[in-house]
Amino acid sequence: MNKLFHASALALSLIATVASAQAVRTEKNMSLELANQIAAATVASCTAAGYNVTAAVVDRAGTLRALQRADNAGPHTVGAAQGKAFTSASAKNTTSAMLENVQKNPGAATLVNIPGFLVLGGGVPVKVGNEVIGAVGVGGAPGGHLDEKCAMDALDKVKDLLK
Repeated sequence: MNKLFHASALALSLIATVASAQAVRTEKNMSLELANQIAAATVASCTAAGYNVTAAVVDRAGTLRALQRADNAGPHTVGAAQGKAFTSASAKNTTSAMLENVQKNPGAATLVNIPGFLVLGGGVPVKVGNEVIGAVGVGGAPGGHLDEKCAMDALDKVKDLLK
């Protein structure tokens, strides 16, 4: 009887240990320094191409960490950049890929109805390995594909920090 009790106690102890190990998670996230570097590099890339944009960088939860607006960027670019960044971080995908999916897949068409989602090209997830730690959204270039290119150029400049 005593052996059965000890075996049961050991089993319950192991279950509790496994459960508590999963109760707290460690996740990578976007620092303010990294967010500022990405935003600045994004605006610089678009400025060099002749586009006045706003770049928004959010953390893994979609919360704004950095925002930079070029001198001549329109006021509408602020909301567009933030919406694209939030959407990309939330979906862990580029907003251009999401736009394509919405256009081709009737089942995905209602994604545009999710509050805060902006399904237009220009949102790109920021990853460390395969883990999404945030996203950058760009608004103001004459096409989402150009917004996205500026974001990708910026991420290429900080790639050594994303390890």
